[in-house]
Amino acid sequence: MAKHKVEASEKTAADPTSVWNDRRVVITGGTSGLGKAMAVSLHDSGAKVAIVARNRAHIEDLVRETPALHGVAGDVSSKGDIYPITIQLLGALGGVDVLINNASALGPVPLVPLADTNCEDLELALQTNLLGPFRLTKALLGSLAASAREGRSPLVLNISSDAAINPYPKWGAYGASKAALHHLSQIWDQELSLQGIRVLSLDPGDMDTPLHTLAVPDADRSTLKSPATSAREVLATLQNLLVTTDNAQPEARQ
Repeated sequence: MAKHKVEASEKTAADPTSVWNDRRVVITGGTSGLGKAMAVSLHDSGAKVAIVARNRAHIEDLVRETPALHGVAGDVSSKGDIYPITIQLLGALGGVDVLINNASALGPVPLVPLADTNCEDLELALQTNLLGPFRLTKALLGSLAASAREGRSPLVLNISSDAAINPYPKWGAYGASKAALHHLSQIWDQELSLQGIRVLSLDPGDMDTPLHTLAVPDADRSTLKSPATSAREVLATLQNLLVTTDNAQPEARQ
């Protein structure tokens, strides 16, 4: 079953270098906040990482800092961008073992009650937070299935939020889209685990990110986790799952 919250008991993982070495990882929203922190950490742990983001200049800046990263410019909220993104990702990595759907949109900014939410703002949240991950995962299913046949323990991680569970006022567009993504993840995990593909939904907690600043500009930043801390926690959860899966198939990745 897909998980939702990163628990303290899941924050101790095996040696990340051996777990991630040569694993092919895609991260959307990979140029800032949690996405960037995960991309850099995975790169440093030996993974082959490709990031997807809308801003080409931000991609180029990160690739200059970390030359082994692959960058793909595209908007996951746009249906027309999905297949060009997919083709570039497969060309860069030769396949995908781990897909992290991290790109998110708040909907209306500043946040407003649902009654004051424009249809276009709700649509943007759904396109980015639900349909984007659905379309990209579906487009990469062939590669993920091939990864499973090769014993590479493929998985999809959908970044969720406590707003997917708790009905916070003014967070309607974001919360509804993340709730749908969380439930979609659980269903897909039930269906795709039969093919050896796991799908998880994890809440990384409240972080000091540009997205959080947009949502709550007057928040006390000292109370928020750093993206690096959340990245360590999320990746530790994935590492433990990968170790368990790899150990269940001793010939995998040899």
